[in-house]
Amino acid sequence: MRIDRLELEGFRNYVREEADFDPRCNVVCGENAQGKTNLLEALVYLSRGKSPRARTDREMIGFQEDSARLEALVCAREREFKMRADLFRGRRRKITVNQVPVKTNAALGDVYHTVLFQPEDLYLIREGAAARRRFMDTALCQLRPRYAAALAGYERAREQKTRILRDWNQYPGLLETLPEFSQQMVRLGAVLIRYRHRFSLRLAEAAAVHHRECSGGREALSVRYQTVSSVEDPGGSESVLAEALRRHMDSHYEAELASRLCLSGPHKDDLLVSIDGRDAKQYASQGQTRTAALALKLAEREIYQNAAGEYPVLLLDDVLSELDPRRQEFVLNRIAGGQVFITCCEEDRLPNLLGGKVFHVERGRIS
Repeated sequence: MRIDRLELEGFRNYVREEADFDPRCNVVCGENAQGKTNLLEALVYLSRGKSPRARTDREMIGFQEDSARLEALVCAREREFKMRADLFRGRRRKITVNQVPVKTNAALGDVYHTVLFQPEDLYLIREGAAARRRFMDTALCQLRPRYAAALAGYERAREQKTRILRDWNQYPGLLETLPEFSQQMVRLGAVLIRYRHRFSLRLAEAAAVHHRECSGGREALSVRYQTVSSVEDPGGSESVLAEALRRHMDSHYEAELASRLCLSGPHKDDLLVSIDGRDAKQYASQGQTRTAALALKLAEREIYQNAAGEYPVLLLDDVLSELDPRRQEFVLNRIAGGQVFITCCEEDRLPNLLGGKVFHVERGRIS
């Protein structure tokens, strides 16, 4: 899959720009705050229906604009797709694929996938569990539409339950509605756990290979999925998982009322990463954590390729400048086979890359 063309109008600092991309490698150069990351953000948005940076669509509309347009010509599965997103201030966005309205973000993932690698991802191992859950959710929402729907439903139910727990002292009658949302969380949570478990198995296998190669065979990486303690087998049937979640939630009922928080459910899941048997979050060096993060992101790309039969579009946002030469070489040696976008401040940092095109971005203008 590849992005052949992108048009932006009123998006971030782009007044009106367009670019035709190389099917292999596209290097986007420019000083900081000129619009390099904004360009990648547009590519991600059209594949996921959400920004990796902005919380709301209106944040992506230019300061002097009332609306923004993002339009891309995409080739995937030997077909061409015209993807368009119109963002507005004060009313709902409009997204179409080949002029047909798109109702869910998951439908965009059916067209093309993106793997975004940012400097902050190099700290994925050291961050809290929320960062690793977000990593799993981002990947699975593009890969599996059912997962995306289940996650959205689960988060809605959790939000409603949290409101009830927060306000029940003042309005005791709210407790009558609590079981309804708890049951939704149990049912949908079972779906999340099964998908996350299968994804983590594939991730562990691929990441271990990448980490071993990057470390010169000196280190062994392991990844293990951790979910609710009452779940004995995360690969079990959804009915069995739902029953385990229900038991765990029931046992935390009084604690949830006292704390006014949702204490039970897969919204607390984690990926446990170890290097040579030791907890990477606690014991790994900075170099080891970066190698492990590289391995996870490259494994994510490999999982997409195996599932879709095509490489996803890989977006490296100023990541290479954060890596030492050995790790730079490791990444560059493994990005062939699909379309890649690399942002950097200086073009000469990437000599003899993979061929392709070089774009210069200055004040929201692409040349």
